[in-house]
Amino acid sequence: MFTINLHNLIFHSYHGIHEEERILGNEFEVNVNLSFIADEYITTLEQTINYATVYEIIKQRMLTATPLLETLVQDLTDEIRAFDNRIKSISVSVEKKNPPMPNMEGSVSVHYKKDF
Repeated sequence: MFTINLHNLIFHSYHGIHEEERILGNEFEVNVNLSFIADEYITTLEQTINYATVYEIIKQRMLTATPLLETLVQDLTDEIRAFDNRIKSISVSVEKKNPPMPNMEGSVSVHYKKDF
């Protein structure tokens, strides 16, 4: 089984339930790991999962404001799997770098894993 990882993808997006998040946005870091089984020795792009396409799926989805990170990670998982049904497992984490919480320094994240 192969695992392809896209790590530390940074986006400025407008996810969140607070009005200021929908206006100002926030910095988000996305990490995706996907696993697939290859029936043969991989020598061409068609025999693997094109991570450039996976990145474009993530980038496009990050443009759509979503109130909850839980919804966002589920949507990302479903959209990536829809691109290539050879994928057997996907894990997605989204980290909100500066959540608007009083007296909090740090970040919050949601992680989701799904096997197919």
